[in-house]
Amino acid sequence: MTGRPAVIHRWLVQGETVAATTPPPTWGTPFEALRLVFLRTTLRRTIRIALVVGTLLSLINQAGVIFGGDASAVTWIRVAANYLVPFCVSSAGFLSATKRSRG
Repeated sequence: MTGRPAVIHRWLVQGETVAATTPPPTWGTPFEALRLVFLRTTLRRTIRIALVVGTLLSLINQAGVIFGGDASAVTWIRVAANYLVPFCVSSAGFLSATKRSRG
């Protein structure tokens, strides 16, 4: 058997639920990649990852400043980046795993 293994979960593609045994949607153009990143099923995963990792990073890096009452606008920008970076990384990883091979 060649190709990607079947996935265990369901995908919502263009408003239609795809069976759990079908492979995840793939992409070949930047537009398809962007569409795939913002599918509900993809967002459900990437946002969870961003929330967990972003919270941990914020607690590790900014907790002293925030709980000490010394948080400035720059602190909150750093906290936002702590959530944005894991979202982007998990999205990039998802896209890397689902890119349509050429040929």
